[in-house]
Amino acid sequence: MREQLVLIGNGMAGMRCLEHLVKLAPHKYEITVYGKEPHPNYNRIMLSSVLAGEAELKDIVIQDRNWYDSNEIRLHTSTEVVAVHPLEKQLELQDGSRKDFDKLIMATGSDPFILPLPGVELEGVLTFRDISDCEAMVAAAKQYKKATVIGGGLLGLEAARGLLQLGMEVQVVHLHHYLMERQLDEPAAKLLQKELEEQGMDFLLQKQTKRMIGTDRVEGLEFVDGSRISTDLVVMAVGIRPNTGLAISAGIEVNRGIVVNDWLQTSQPHMYALGECAEHRGATYGLVAPLYEQGEVLAKRLAGVDTKPYEGSVVSTKLKVSGIHVFSAGRFADQPDSKSLRIQDDMAGIYKKVVFENGKVVGAVLYGDTSDSTRLFSLIRKREEVAGREREILFGESVNSGNAGDMQDQVAMMELDEIVCGCNGVSKGRILQAVQEEGCKSVGDIKSCTKASASCGGCQPLVEQLMAMALGQDQMETVPEGICGCTVHTREEIVDAIRAMELMSTREVMHVMGWKEPEGCSKCRPALNYYLGMIWPGIYQDEGESRFVNERNHANIQKDGTYSVVPRIYGGVTSPSELKRIAEIAEKYAVPMVKITGGQRIDLLGVQKENLPAMWSDLDMPSGYAYGKALRTVKTCVGSTFCRFGTQDAIQMGIELEKKYERLYTPAKVKMAVSGCPRNCAEATIKDFGIVAIDGGWEIYVAGNGGVKVRVSELLTKVKSGEEVMEWCGAFLQYYREQARYGERTAHWIERVGLDAIREVLSDQATRTVLVERIEHTLSHTVDPWKEMIESKEKAQTFMPQVHSVAKTEEGIR
Repeated sequence: MREQLVLIGNGMAGMRCLEHLVKLAPHKYEITVYGKEPHPNYNRIMLSSVLAGEAELKDIVIQDRNWYDSNEIRLHTSTEVVAVHPLEKQLELQDGSRKDFDKLIMATGSDPFILPLPGVELEGVLTFRDISDCEAMVAAAKQYKKATVIGGGLLGLEAARGLLQLGMEVQVVHLHHYLMERQLDEPAAKLLQKELEEQGMDFLLQKQTKRMIGTDRVEGLEFVDGSRISTDLVVMAVGIRPNTGLAISAGIEVNRGIVVNDWLQTSQPHMYALGECAEHRGATYGLVAPLYEQGEVLAKRLAGVDTKPYEGSVVSTKLKVSGIHVFSAGRFADQPDSKSLRIQDDMAGIYKKVVFENGKVVGAVLYGDTSDSTRLFSLIRKREEVAGREREILFGESVNSGNAGDMQDQVAMMELDEIVCGCNGVSKGRILQAVQEEGCKSVGDIKSCTKASASCGGCQPLVEQLMAMALGQDQMETVPEGICGCTVHTREEIVDAIRAMELMSTREVMHVMGWKEPEGCSKCRPALNYYLGMIWPGIYQDEGESRFVNERNHANIQKDGTYSVVPRIYGGVTSPSELKRIAEIAEKYAVPMVKITGGQRIDLLGVQKENLPAMWSDLDMPSGYAYGKALRTVKTCVGSTFCRFGTQDAIQMGIELEKKYERLYTPAKVKMAVSGCPRNCAEATIKDFGIVAIDGGWEIYVAGNGGVKVRVSELLTKVKSGEEVMEWCGAFLQYYREQARYGERTAHWIERVGLDAIREVLSDQATRTVLVERIEHTLSHTVDPWKEMIESKEKAQTFMPQVHSVAKTEEGIR
């Protein structure tokens, strides 16, 4: 008769153990699993994606019910174990019944820490630990607008980002003076805060909550310093504590967690513990990789397979927030016996720190560029001797490294048991096995077979390189992926369907094309809004609620929650009366800082949100769209008007371009510049569209980028007259509008499709004429949305202007 093995807790750690056990010894035990939730095992790391609407529960299930059945595992969901009796080898269920066991695994996880504050019992005060929490937040977001997250750690920021994507105004309250202090040092945390503020989050740092305000439902928070804020929803993400209640009542040794030895045994030899509830050598772990390592060791032990004992884990962290690259591992804080090397580029938003001790790498923090994370983490885990090579470790790679050659070297150096996908615990060896033995030929195959890169997607470049190493680049299959997790459809399929079926709203597109999430998400809603506006100008009515927070407020949010107002100054040329008006407005609204920007404009910084409509009204100047996916600015030098080297009138050309295209929405932000001679004082050759004057004409450059990864623009063509400049500019912009993916800068678009292909299209005079006609049609239907905001009292209060935007009725160039 087989031994009875019981697992308490149907979570990731315990089920990882059983997954290995049934492969190693499929018939050794009769296995029973008890879980409090009504679901099979799911990936809790992906709760933020569910919250944001990018995935559903079915998308994050790791083992479905068929898996339990096929492996002869009895699963009891919605069943709570209320007591364990070690001497009798029995456990007691909530209905009073008792069940026998021979061996018991406790994987009871952790409980969210609830601050013991007055008002914590009010409706609208939630935690963020399971699917039910996500469902409660999604429901609240449909009814309420203001959310506050208490806790600026990893989980709190992921919750905040999810709430932001649900359309809520989100503020994060944090006791420390910078974010994620357990995973980041201060310089990296400040860069992270700046990026999150640009995405729309507000932060209240060094704030300690005193009580919740409200009668039945939470209405606000009061802090120890006496200040208050209003809110409709509070999410506590201030930490977790091991769930040890069952162990304590059973008389098992407990410290902070359930104390286990190197074989994951508790003080009762026939009882084991692993995961967040366990304490090993004084350490508890809340990240998935250590829990998976524990599960594998215990599975081998239970199967009777020789294995090394569990000796603890070196942990690494990656923040799962869209568009942000953060990595930390090991002991990254400076200590008396350690030394560190750093790279910090505030302009590019890149920070790297590597910590050394006794000739070994012991910790690292990366922000902005995490391409070295696999190599550094491998060095930390292996404790490889690097004395004398410290500078090479950090400075030997380019700040913008990550090319195919570098990554091929990284994957070649990895051991077979090294984890590639931290979200799902998939090793290099498992991926190679899937390629070599199971016929996987695409990243999609690998996702289906192993789940590697199926969660946050951060490991996909490594997965691709592993596949290329195993198969050869020419044998890999490329399968287009949807624009977001809500759909399998690509940008091209969506645009074609909108035209062919004459779809006229985002909801209609989602319904007709079978969106998985009927409300869409923050990735697809703005994209659909743009594509509809681009295709149907004058017909489609822009959805303000589908735009990002900065676009809705017509100002850039800053790190303290105030806003930056940038009026349009054409070509950087202003007048005394205009300057006087700006100065008077700055005094009237007590603007803390007035700054000349790099784009030759004046930035009013520190404006309160409630003052924005009145301030725009008093300024009576067009918005500079410093927040929009639109033309930002046209930078100019003085050209032939004043400069002795100038060969053309750069100022006039810049003003004409800016006035022509100032209200045009584009897939991503567009920056232009006009230089009056080849000395290029206006930096035209790192702009999306740059014009450089030469004797007898102009050179037109495109696809430059002065951002994180600097890209020098490429020569598109040379023309003789200003009229030709305007024609080529209109044709280029319209072709970019019609062909690029939403959010894709001109630099990335041209790298994807090739300048030669674009030049071939635009070199045809008839094609340029058609493109210019279409952009003129679009421009004839544009108005200033900021002006609509200040003309309507109701819209000014809600900051949800109904923007009448761009679109077109003719067929696009295929």
